[in-house]
Amino acid sequence: MNATDASPDRPGRPIDLRSDTVTRPGEAMRRAMAEAEVGDDVFGDDPTVNALQERIAGLLGFEAALFVSSGTQSNLCALLTHCGRGDEYIAGQLAHMYRWEGGGAAVLGGIQPQPLPHRADGTLDPLDIAAAVKPDDPHFARTRLLCLENTIGGRAVPMDYLRTATEIARDHRLATHLDGARLFNAAVAAGGDPYEQARLIAGHFDSVSVCFSKGLGAPVGSALVGSREFVAEARRWRKVLGGGMRQAGVLAAAALYALDHHLTRLADDHAHAALFAEGLRDVKGLTMEPSGTNMVFARSAPGLDTDELRDRLARRGLLCAGYPGQLRFVFHLDVTRADAEQAVRIVRETLDEVATG
Repeated sequence: MNATDASPDRPGRPIDLRSDTVTRPGEAMRRAMAEAEVGDDVFGDDPTVNALQERIAGLLGFEAALFVSSGTQSNLCALLTHCGRGDEYIAGQLAHMYRWEGGGAAVLGGIQPQPLPHRADGTLDPLDIAAAVKPDDPHFARTRLLCLENTIGGRAVPMDYLRTATEIARDHRLATHLDGARLFNAAVAAGGDPYEQARLIAGHFDSVSVCFSKGLGAPVGSALVGSREFVAEARRWRKVLGGGMRQAGVLAAAALYALDHHLTRLADDHAHAALFAEGLRDVKGLTMEPSGTNMVFARSAPGLDTDELRDRLARRGLLCAGYPGQLRFVFHLDVTRADAEQAVRIVRETLDEVATG
């Protein structure tokens, strides 16, 4: 293959495994967006936004929901609602809302993070959580909130762990928030009815953020769910953050379509990721680390430059994310089984090319 090569299912376009945020709305989703009934959501008058908020709140077992533009905004609204200036939240050292969201809680809310190390499976040690809660003393920030993430690094967090961690939080009078950007991937990975599994996962928390623009394939948007009182306060913070949208029903319609048509098919993404990882299990130079959902991480052997390897893969028509010593491949709505098989071939051919100089 050369720089112009691409997936046979999408002539002229590479196989894009950088993230599940790269999905593009299909014809049916675009039609739903075009036909959406709209109003002014800042006034609460958009019927499609209202329908989405009622749908996702009911699906996850909460009283209310707030449609926002992004997962970062959803998490930030949650932090600003749960915590005041001088308060503190506990999160993992690698948690998205601590590491990848611009320090918004500290910048805009005067809220201090207390990061904790992750165990090998991505969870936080319950003993560390308990030890991180500050005593009631003016020398310390007031610990108010425990934030967890599911999935974390593509791994679904066990239900028993969620129960244990949130019980510790309640024992210390902390509120709990779940960054569930890929909550539905975790629900599908749990087996059984994914809607019921999502509700069970969410039920451990006081608030949950869910994303519509990752595996579900909507072009934009997340939702923050919680009690009516909590969501009313979060709505004020959304306004402060410049997040009020007017005729947002065109976006909410895409999210509603995704909930109806794209949730159960997340299992296909998980299967394609597993196929890809298995197809490269014996390659030299990379150690494949499947997550059990839609992500595959590949740890590089010493001396293998992952930046160079990523560039070589891109020239052959395969895009992925890269970090020092590691590559990440994320499977999604726009990736077929044939694409996954082609991606295996591209990685093998590229590693052969690297080996021969």
